Amino acid sequence: MTEEQELKPERPDRKRQLRVALQWFGIGVGSLWLLGALTLVAYKWVDPPTTAVHAERRIQAWMNHKPYHERYEFVPLSQISPNLQHAVIAAEDARFYQHHGFDWQAMELAADHDMKGGRLRGGSTLTQQLVKNLFLGTERSLVRKAVEASFVPVAELVLGKKRILELYLNEVEWGPGVYGAEAACRYYYGTSARNLDRDQAARLAAILPDPRRRRPQYMNRYSGIIETRMSQMGW
Repeated sequence: MTEEQELKPERPDRKRQLRVALQWFGIGVGSLWLLGALTLVAYKWVDPPTTAVHAERRIQAWMNHKPYHERYEFVPLSQISPNLQHAVIAAEDARFYQHHGFDWQAMELAADHDMKGGRLRGGSTLTQQLVKNLFLGTERSLVRKAVEASFVPVAELVLGKKRILELYLNEVEWGPGVYGAEAACRYYYGTSARNLDRDQAARLAAILPDPRRRRPQYMNRYSGIIETRMSQMGW
């Protein structure tokens, strides 16, 4: 070995280091995904104590130094008026009982309206929205959509339609600090979710596309559309 070779430091194997780093990254991502999937399995029987959206709103209020009061009470689906169940499905996911987590027809329709400068509603199903609310929050990104899409088949397979609807109606945001059907009914109408009539249900469903900024005049207009959809669906 020459004197020059002795003085020259050995260069680390960067490719090997990168490969090891990627392997550990993959293990970490896979572990987080598995944890999420197991959490979904648990939610077949266990009611979620909180969600990513709940946490996000608390953090936003804290960062903006604003008071925050959370209204949240989980109730069984049997204690939620069929009027509200039907109104939410008619408003947010008319093919809820026909698709398996993704409504490709609704996605195509939403994309077409976006291209034309208008919008009826997004193409996300109740299952997609539930996964987003539980685990991912409201920030939009391609990564979030990819993670959401990976959990949707698990939710459909493990939870089933009835439990998905029950979880969605109890977790969805219905106003600033208002989560779930029971809290929404008491906040807006001073009654329980089981007592909601058809008109009240349609007006509550009209809030869902933008629950923190909905105006009464929009609720009046959109609720009429929702009631028409309910009638067309035989409800």
